[in-house]
This record gives sequence, C-alpha cells and structure tokens, in this order.
Amino acid sequence: MEAISQKTFDLNPVLLGILNRNLQRVKPPPKLLPHEWAEQNVMIPAGNAKPGPVRFGNAPFQIEPMDMVVDPDCFRITLMWGAQTGKSQVQLMAMGYCIDHEPQSQMMMQPSQGDLQTWLNAKFQPMVDSTASLEEKMAKARSREGVNNQQMKSYPGGFLMFAWSGSPKTMRGRSAPKIFCDEVDGYEVTAEGNPVSLLWQRAATFGDQRLLFETSTPTIKGGSFIETSFEEGDQRRFYVPCPHCHEQQVLQWSNVIWQKEQDSQGNVIEHQPETARYLCKQCGALWNDAERFAAIRSGEWIAAKPFRGHASYHLSELYSMFRRLRDVVTSFLEKKAANDLQTFFNVSLAETWEERGEAVEFHVLMNRCEAYPCEVPAGVAALTAGVDIQRDRIELELVGWGVGYESWSLDYQVFYGNPALPEKDPDSPWRELTEYLEQTWHHEYGHQLKIRATCIDSSDQTDHVYNYCKGKNKIYAIKGVGGWGRPIVASPSRRRNGRKTVRPVDLFPVGVDEAKAVVMRTLGVTKEGPQYCHFPEGREQEYFEQLTAEKLLTRYRKGFPHREWHKTRERNEALDCRVYALAAIHLSGLNLQKLMERLEQQKDDMEKPAEGKKRRRFKVRRN
Repeated sequence: MEAISQKTFDLNPVLLGILNRNLQRVKPPPKLLPHEWAEQNVMIPAGNAKPGPVRFGNAPFQIEPMDMVVDPDCFRITLMWGAQTGKSQVQLMAMGYCIDHEPQSQMMMQPSQGDLQTWLNAKFQPMVDSTASLEEKMAKARSREGVNNQQMKSYPGGFLMFAWSGSPKTMRGRSAPKIFCDEVDGYEVTAEGNPVSLLWQRAATFGDQRLLFETSTPTIKGGSFIETSFEEGDQRRFYVPCPHCHEQQVLQWSNVIWQKEQDSQGNVIEHQPETARYLCKQCGALWNDAERFAAIRSGEWIAAKPFRGHASYHLSELYSMFRRLRDVVTSFLEKKAANDLQTFFNVSLAETWEERGEAVEFHVLMNRCEAYPCEVPAGVAALTAGVDIQRDRIELELVGWGVGYESWSLDYQVFYGNPALPEKDPDSPWRELTEYLEQTWHHEYGHQLKIRATCIDSSDQTDHVYNYCKGKNKIYAIKGVGGWGRPIVASPSRRRNGRKTVRPVDLFPVGVDEAKAVVMRTLGVTKEGPQYCHFPEGREQEYFEQLTAEKLLTRYRKGFPHREWHKTRERNEALDCRVYALAAIHLSGLNLQKLMERLEQQKDDMEKPAEGKKRRRFKVRRN
C-alpha cells in the first residue's frame, strides 16, 4: 500500500498523517527469506565475538540451511557442525523467524533440564532482548497477553514449548509443526524410545508444514545419532575454490600443515603453529588465513546424494572466520598432549571418533566354523545356557564347556512371544523355554547330558523372571552390574516377588564388564585348546555380528584413563547370552577336569568287552 498524498485528497495535513500511519499498520510485511529477515531484524547481543546486526559475510555457509526452513519440499534439516561455526545461532534465528515473520508453533528440546535453562538464559532470552521485533511479539511475563515462563512462551500466531531428553513427560500432550533439537548426541534414550523420534512424532498431523531441525557435534563412530541422521540426508558439504587454481574442494584437516623443529634423529622437538597454512592438493599452493577466508566467501553447498526432503550439512571448524589456523593447530596439539584427541575430532572437526580397542571381527569367527561329529563333541564336559529377555521374545545360547574353559557353541534359539504371559499359558515363551531346558543332548562318547546351570537376565521383565525362577533347580536369576574388579558372579541377594509367604528368589549379580572382557579374550584365541571358542557350521552371520557388537575403549577423563564398553551396532543379544552362559558355568562350581576324566572313564568302561561275572566267595564265620 502506497502512502496517500495531499494532492490525491484535499485533507488536513494532520488527518493525512494519521491516515498514513494507520495504513502502514495494516500494510502486509514484505515476504522475506529467513536470512533476509535476520539481517534486517536480529541483533547479536553483547558478549559474543561479533555483537551487533547480523551479517552473513563472515558466515556465508549459514544462509542456505536457514532458508531451507521455508522450502516446501524440505521436512528435515541436519547440521553436523563443529565449534565456532554458528550452528546454535542458525537455529535461534530460524526460531525467531517463526515467531516474528511467519508465526508458527514450535517445540525446542535440549539434552537436560540444566542445558535448557542455560540455553534460555544465555542464548534465547538475550537474542529476544536485543531484537526489538521479537521483544514486541513475546508475551510479557505474568500478564494476560499469554504465557511466558520456563516451560512455554506464547506470541501472536503460536507458542514455543520446551522439553528435555531425560523426561518423556515433557513431550506428552503437545504438538507443533516446527521441531528444534539441539545437541542431539547428548540425549538420553529412555525406555519409550529415542527423544528425537518421540518429539518428531508430535508434528505428524501437520503434514507438509512439519519440519525437524536438529544440530549437534558428533560423538562415537557407530553410536552417533547426528552422524546417522547426516548419512540419511543428502550429505551436503561446503566446497570452496582455491585462490590460485580455482579448483573446488572441501577443507580437510589432513591438508593443514605447519613447521616442526626436529633433532638429528628426526624426532620433533618443537611445533610452530604460527606457521600453519592450508595446502591445496590440486596445485600445491599454500593458503594463508586471508586466502582461506576469501575462498570461504566464494563457497557453495554441494550434495553427495539426491535431495528427497532431508537436507543434511557437515561443517568443520576450518570454515570459521573467527579462528585462525594457528589457533586450530594449537588446540590440536593441546588435546593430543592431554590424550584427548576425541574432543578435537568431535568438537573441532565435527567427525565421529573411532578408537582402536579390544574387539574381534565377526568375519574372522565365521571362518572358524566347523562340522561337529555329534550334538555334543567329545571335548565337552558340561552344558550351560545363557538366556536374554526381550519385550517380544526370549533368546538362548547353549554352550558346552571343556577343560580350561574351551567352549563349543552348540545351539542358539529364539522363543517368540510375550514374556509377560505366565508359563501355563499355551502362547507363553516360558513354556517353550522350560521344554528346551529339560531336554537331554547326545554326547560323542555315548552319554546323555543335561544342562548343569542356566542364567536368566532379570534387567527386563524383572517380575516375570522372578516368577519363572522360583522353585526351579539350577535356573538362576541374574542382574548385570557395571564396574571393573568385580567377580563374574558374586554372592546372591534375596528378592521377594509378591507375598512374604512365597519362597524368595536368589538374585546373583554378574560383573558384566569383566565377563565381557573374558569373552572377548577367548574369542581372540586362535589355537584349539584352553579358552578356544568353537562354532558350528551353518550359524548365521547375524549371530557373529551380535557376538562382536561391543568394543572396549580407553577414554581419558581429567587425565585419568577409563575403560568402557561401547556398542558398534544396536543389537548385541548373542554377546549377552554368551556372558550369561559364562556366568552359569562359574555359578555351577563344576570341576571341568574331573568331569572330563569321569566321562572318559565311562567311555572306556563301555568299550571293554563283556566278561563273565566271578562268583563271590564268603567266609563262614564260626563261633
């Protein structure tokens, strides 16, 4: 709407001014992209590196991800970005756009309640206070305009609600088209599922209007949610032209070089980070910081996969114009000296960390599969079973043990059904488990062996495990306990389930960290004999992948080493079953050497030819 001039209508100048002001109020705002709105409205508060109006000249890589918020074909945005790249600021400005320019309801999640309070006080509220258009729209605290507290903030056209990952109740009973999740690799996964998936479901009814915007630095290889999300998207990276040969390339840490002072043997005496330069692998030119900044300003996002609604972006600290190469090199050298390179890779390079740890490759074990001559080979002296309980099934491994804890994996079974059903129910998996455990197995020496001990994990479906174990002989309820230096099986504690008159259940704690270390060491034994693990022909690959699904890593916390088990894949039931079978043989207290000698003696007795019975002579006692 154009302003009305005095030539158009013969009006009093005062009335004309009032009319024009009213027309400006009803005039629709210009249609702006998110980055255009941010440049015109957002003020970076004091205390930041560059306070004042937003300018994207020093961060051109922020423009495209922010504008994807209004792309009708985009339903998910993933930023796997490093430090000093402004990923939190991009998300904040996108939220501000959805408050001021295109009002829509939103939900924001942080890893914990403390993180949420810090985000509100240090990032969100300062942006609102320094940006006039946002401050005008937000409802005033303790007023009738709307809600403005630590759980929700309202504004004309929508609201902004808050949640944190450790509390699923903060996600219930709410819905919004725009979902923002910050630092998703720090989220706590609960029994209800992954927090991002739970919150994303709250936008399901909004159809094409829904959007998930997630950011984070990555963590461990194979266990990073943001890395998985990035790989599911179109995998965009920021390509910059070389100032000398103009070849497009992605900035990589391996191309950063600096001078080092060495002794006569070639050992590094001193690093010189102030000499750091970026090496172009195409022409061999060395860029200084000014040339690197110029290249970044001319860069563009290029995707590795076709765009199908999910735009994913990777960016390292090498793209930050607030960090010189010497600062990045210094940070690397400090982290290396403190044995904390993981922090540098995760936070600075935005790459997952994969540390070489104690583990066995699954294909190595598959190549060792062999044909058993009988159900139970000759070297087996005793049988045990390890049982893992899941929500919809029961999994079991039958293991044969020989002298020196040489082991044979004899069978692996999955009994599908709801473990909440009582054993008497015909559809209960407990009924199948009982029938299996009561079987006998044919030994190569001709004997019939029964299972000597069975350990059932009670971490899941605890009450149902207790009910099953009550009154059963050689079937034990166990619970895994973390921590190093614990025995594989410790003394039990009494657990009652139900009335006091009912017989209590003995619950045996199992030191899972130590037990997994024992299992992994035995899997690495390559020579048949003590500690060696045998596997039968025909065993599926999935079993071996589950058996080797964890890796023992050494992490440094405040300069002290800590050993931790980390999953390399989601499912690891086969490893758990083997750990429980190991606990069962320890719990049984059997002497495997004597058992084997007895089996061999019985075999020899059966192979001896039948001889006639000798008459026994008795002396007659005389008075």
